[in-house]
Amino acid sequence: MKIEQKEEQILRIKRASFESRLNEALEKELHSAVVATVQATLEAALVEEVESHLSQVSGEPPRRSGYYQRRLNPQYGTIEALSMPKLRHSNGQREWQILQRYERSLCHLLDYASYLYVLGLSRRDLQEALYFLLQNVLSLSAVNRVTLRVKERMASYRQTPLAQSPTILLVDGVWVDICYKLDEFKTDRAGHQRQCRAVEERVILAVMAVYPDGSHALLHYTISQAEACDGWLKRFDELIQRGLDAHAVQLIVSDGAKGLLEAMAQRFPNAQQQRCITHKVRGMESKLAFQQLEIQDDNGQPLSKEQAKDQRRSQIFHDAYAIYEAPTHAEAQSRLRSFSETWQPLEPEAVHTFTWGMQRTFLFYNFDPALHPLIRTTNALERFLREFRNKADEIGYFPNEDSCLTLFFLVLRREHAKHNRPFLANNSEH
Repeated sequence: MKIEQKEEQILRIKRASFESRLNEALEKELHSAVVATVQATLEAALVEEVESHLSQVSGEPPRRSGYYQRRLNPQYGTIEALSMPKLRHSNGQREWQILQRYERSLCHLLDYASYLYVLGLSRRDLQEALYFLLQNVLSLSAVNRVTLRVKERMASYRQTPLAQSPTILLVDGVWVDICYKLDEFKTDRAGHQRQCRAVEERVILAVMAVYPDGSHALLHYTISQAEACDGWLKRFDELIQRGLDAHAVQLIVSDGAKGLLEAMAQRFPNAQQQRCITHKVRGMESKLAFQQLEIQDDNGQPLSKEQAKDQRRSQIFHDAYAIYEAPTHAEAQSRLRSFSETWQPLEPEAVHTFTWGMQRTFLFYNFDPALHPLIRTTNALERFLREFRNKADEIGYFPNEDSCLTLFFLVLRREHAKHNRPFLANNSEH
């Protein structure tokens, strides 16, 4: 679709969707006045900046040499020809404070577009949304440059050196659908050769740090073919390259990811695996036999079979979670024995599943009690992955890995802001 056709389409949508009290001529006149005021203010500020720069130059300063024109896209509307003051020489040696060199849009416009993108808008949706700010339709390539800027920020975030090595890591993965190019080609109806593509499942492996003061932040994430030893080794190596002290890591909390223990043994000699208690408790559900169900509730009211099952499920889960609420490891072991005595006769298979490998779920007792709610489960990481999963489901499948990782980064930045966490917590750059 051509730019002119896209603008006509957007205007039709606008007329059908909004009840404006201003006629289009007056609205256009007001918009032009706002843009003219912004342009005049910016140009005056740029001149003032140049004059300030010249006053600080030692020796004979370079002389002014007129202006050059730049197109700018602030949130107030497109400025077609912003007059930028220039000098007779040394223009390349100085940096603008108001506008970064070669930047065509102010930062808040990029942030606004990124915010819309993370909420699920496609590039064509962004064309429409940005039109109401710029009064011009940006081409898809121009909108794509906005997302490329986000990718640059993402790359910087993922390469930032770590100033502090955490002692505890939470790890988990989220599965996504990504489209990949194949080695095969096909001929379309117009006779053109097109490279075949296929959607494949991939997993984003994520690592979250927990610090002694209880703060936590997602350190690293990348795409892997599977939750296997090789995938985790690569993720751990990338973190070690960023400055993570492998000997400082004492605990890794997970849901029983495949290959993790082997990767831990090779990279983190002092670390133990804490199994997520939520996954451990929920693992009983598929093993419940629902034998000898109670036919009435605590008030003596009769229960249907489904209600009786729900009551059994709720009771056994409640008792299982109560084990981990114990203030000490010894008390937790005592509660575990009581749990087994109560439920073994009724749900032997579920109890066997729950108690097998049980000691890996008690390792959090070796750490500060204030950290226990945070490090006995992977919930802190899973809540974020669930937020990303909701956005990914709206998209369906990603056209490439970069688009997938970019959305992950934007959701990450938004989540940190929502919960008032520093985006680069405990890193060397803030």
